[in-house]
Amino acid sequence: MPINYRAAGVDIGAGNRAVELMRQAVQSTYGPAVLRGIGAFGGLFDAAALTSMRQPVLVASTDGVGTKTALAARLGRFDTVGRDLVNHCVDDILVQGGRPLFFLDYIAASAIDPAQVASVVGGVAAACRDVGCALLGGETAEMPGVYQPGAFDLAGTIVGAVEREQIIDGSAIVDGDAVIGLASSGLHTNGFSLVRRLFADWDLARVDQTIGRPLGDALLEPHRCYLPHFDRLRAAGVAIHGMAHITGGGLVENPPRMLPAGAAIALRLGSWPLPPLFQLIQRVGALDDGEMRRVFNVGIGLLVALPAAHVPLALQALGDGAWLVGSIRPRGSGPAVCFE
Repeated sequence: MPINYRAAGVDIGAGNRAVELMRQAVQSTYGPAVLRGIGAFGGLFDAAALTSMRQPVLVASTDGVGTKTALAARLGRFDTVGRDLVNHCVDDILVQGGRPLFFLDYIAASAIDPAQVASVVGGVAAACRDVGCALLGGETAEMPGVYQPGAFDLAGTIVGAVEREQIIDGSAIVDGDAVIGLASSGLHTNGFSLVRRLFADWDLARVDQTIGRPLGDALLEPHRCYLPHFDRLRAAGVAIHGMAHITGGGLVENPPRMLPAGAAIALRLGSWPLPPLFQLIQRVGALDDGEMRRVFNVGIGLLVALPAAHVPLALQALGDGAWLVGSIRPRGSGPAVCFE
């Protein structure tokens, strides 16, 4: 019996319709450095954009939004996860001092829904425009039999640049440095496998009294981009010795990634507020404090190590949503992160 590709589960026409729906949003991120973009086999980005730098170093990162996509599918809202993806990747290279140049996205599903894909990519493009980053290209893959019907995956790659002398690798951190925490906007992109289980039977459209808004809205709140905060610190003359993006592994696994050998970070519990959403999660899941800090960002999306003398300057530059949360000390035989 004859069979064709569509009968096997792959609709090439749907893929083409998705491309046309997203084309304008993608092209809105282009600047003079983009020589070839959507529709080409490979994007072309003019490296002359780096000629104003003395010793440019490329910084790259690949990441995804995890099972937050399943929550988006459950709610039928696909515009926010694209912003999640870009902002997560921007923050990943930012902690090394990198500024974004271009971005590539990857969407895979059991079947392509052109409107859904266009909504996701529209969010990606909007976040790219916000940070002056070109959405250079990407891939939309239809993979029946690999993904469950209605499910999709979302990942992306970012490439940025930093002057060699301005790379932030934590080597400048010294004993006595202060640590400032910057507020997260919610869960960002981590902990959703647990959260989806906790709230599997909840009406996500109902306004929850603990958080004062629909739970679904709070859970889909996009990952915060910290590039504007970084720029404010630089403009104020703050010396940034190290930064840690609080992603998977929470406040336990991520802070050590910015520390030089022999250093530890002491975080003072109660020095920042635990947002209502995390209070709700902890109560519903009966989670202990250690599990909360290992799985979630618990209200802190970025840690910045800086000279103690620069703390007033930094807090003034950052405004609300920034707190002095800890300090750097010799590690000795203890853990790299301790909570006091």
